[in-house]
Amino acid sequence: MRRRLPSPSPLRRSSAALRLTSGLTLGLSLGLTLAVSMALPLAAHAAPTSRRVARRGGDTWTMPTIEHGLSDDDVTAGEDPVIRAAALRALGDKNGTAVVVDPNSGRILAMVNQRLALSSQYQPCSTTKMAVALAALQSGVVNENTPIRIAAHTAVNLTEALAYSINAYFEALGDKMGFATVTNWEREMGLGEKVGWNIPGESPGVVPTEPGPGGVAKLSSFGEGVHITPLQLAAVVSTIANGGTLYWLQHPTTALQAADFQAKIHRRLPIADFTPEVKDGMLAAVQYGTARGSQLRDEQILGKTGTCSRDGARFGLFASYLGIAHPQLVVVVILRGNGSYSGPGAARVAGAIYRSLDQKHYFLAQSRPAAIRPTALRTR
Repeated sequence: MRRRLPSPSPLRRSSAALRLTSGLTLGLSLGLTLAVSMALPLAAHAAPTSRRVARRGGDTWTMPTIEHGLSDDDVTAGEDPVIRAAALRALGDKNGTAVVVDPNSGRILAMVNQRLALSSQYQPCSTTKMAVALAALQSGVVNENTPIRIAAHTAVNLTEALAYSINAYFEALGDKMGFATVTNWEREMGLGEKVGWNIPGESPGVVPTEPGPGGVAKLSSFGEGVHITPLQLAAVVSTIANGGTLYWLQHPTTALQAADFQAKIHRRLPIADFTPEVKDGMLAAVQYGTARGSQLRDEQILGKTGTCSRDGARFGLFASYLGIAHPQLVVVVILRGNGSYSGPGAARVAGAIYRSLDQKHYFLAQSRPAAIRPTALRTR
């Protein structure tokens, strides 16, 4: 018998408790306002693996190309073969990457198309809203129920804004906090530095030191000026999922390294009091918002979509994890392609990964490995 999803209200006592009915009502009431607010911004970048070049301002970006969905130089001996197989099937021939991480240890369980996963030639698009939300909550600018006006007769709260990825809401947060607060929090979450432990070819990405043409508003709504790796996005979601521990992400390259894995803590962030509000919005995104395609029967997926476009190419991002009380897997998918690619499309790929693993009973407690004790190593 199919179980009903338990109410997410234990995450945070809130009058904005996640309800499908409220989400549907909101979706009808926002109408054209949301359509305008969520208009896709122009932005674009991805991994330097082809000769095609696009220009943005004075910068030159090399666009990614994995034409048939799989790079032939991936190092896979230390990965989980079940998870890697699921990710390969879900990606198919799409030009993109999938990264799957254990949020309780930082172990990379699968990294498909590793050249793309380690490149920082991506803009976070609307996935940046997770870090912006944490910054606003920690700064006291809003709480989960604070209404922010996004149009003359429409105001929404944080849960709704994350569920529907409402740009105007996060632009207002950025204006309230200022450029320095937003970028400082992005750096604390691991952006602008390497998050992998001795992983060859990893880029540190970029967090801007001064506002771009769109100011702090566009920085906060779709990450203007920020360059991230899919690996960094997995680290951000892992830190939210586990309540504040930023692990070094480690990629075992042999079966022996996988068997002898020891977690390494990069740093701990004081976000445990604020993650429930962000998780509410991420759960809402999957239940009735932009990430509905990632839903999994009998399991709770939490996630955030992102979509950018440039020169006819579309970038779809989805950052997610499974399990509220006991996070099990982080799945990040980034796609680049024609007009059909989008954040919701990336969510559907992630959903296919989750469903494939579910069919193999991967999420049963008895099938999961014992918890890995972190080492004492911590660095800034």
